[in-house]
Amino acid sequence: MKAIQIHQTGGPEVLQLAELPIPEPGPGQVLIRVEATGVNFIEIYFRKGTYKSSLPLIPGSEAAGTVEELGPGVTGFKAGDAVASVSVLGSYAEYAVVAAVSLVKIPDGLSMEMAAACMLQGMTAHYLAYSTFPLKSGDTTLIHAAAGGVGLLLTQMATRIGARVIATVSTAEKAELARAAGAQEVILYSDQEFEPEVKRLTGGKGVEVVYDSVGKTTFEGSLNCLRPRGLLALFGASSGPVPPFDLIQLSGKGSLYITRPTLWHYIGTRADLEWRAGEVLGWAASGELKLRTEHLYPLSEAAQAQRDLEARKTTGKILLEP
Repeated sequence: MKAIQIHQTGGPEVLQLAELPIPEPGPGQVLIRVEATGVNFIEIYFRKGTYKSSLPLIPGSEAAGTVEELGPGVTGFKAGDAVASVSVLGSYAEYAVVAAVSLVKIPDGLSMEMAAACMLQGMTAHYLAYSTFPLKSGDTTLIHAAAGGVGLLLTQMATRIGARVIATVSTAEKAELARAAGAQEVILYSDQEFEPEVKRLTGGKGVEVVYDSVGKTTFEGSLNCLRPRGLLALFGASSGPVPPFDLIQLSGKGSLYITRPTLWHYIGTRADLEWRAGEVLGWAASGELKLRTEHLYPLSEAAQAQRDLEARKTTGKILLEP
């Protein structure tokens, strides 16, 4: 099979196309023929060595595909089932194995591309809006990078709940996408500082929660946009890691809360996975959740896909098609 392999950490050029044996499913595992692979920042962190892993490495964890073979002890699936997961072992490949407990079936009417596009980012948006800070009607939230993959889905979910969304984006085109997703207010951070604008839009009160996937360049301003006892959900670091921070500042800024959540702790049980994936895939299948999947790259162009994601040249979801 064809697969992308990393032999050393570094820039996108370390992503090399290789010919490798098709893996065999072990006990409790399923072999899938990958039909669409999600490209996410976590693979960039592994490629750079920010997150550690043994090498050589086939990157990727999010995919949709067709069941090819069941390992010993697997029940509930059969060959030919359309399935998706965010825990695929090396999804930058034509075939990959996944633990059956991490696999969900794709509902009728939803394409492989759409399923791959909404699993990781959709469930991330879901846990942020429904668990990390359970939004309610009337809340006001600041969402950074609102035209990105998670941002557009999170904006839709927050709006669906009835929250007021203040979004930050980098261009006028992305501003239109954020508004179409439901953002009531959009700030072009390339034209104006978001912190004073958020304070103006909230009458100086601040927001209940900031969802921040940017990190280094937005961290201080995000804290300053919170109302007393507000929460900063720092779920990414696309601009770099946040520098060391003295927690005593949280008291001076209003007894604030900070959390650094990850998806894996919110789908740690089969019940949580089925709840989040079921709602996200169901909303996507019904059209209630709008997805953008116009950025499709062949597997051989994985390096370019990561370059474009890292440079924020894209909106919505980036997919590889093996």
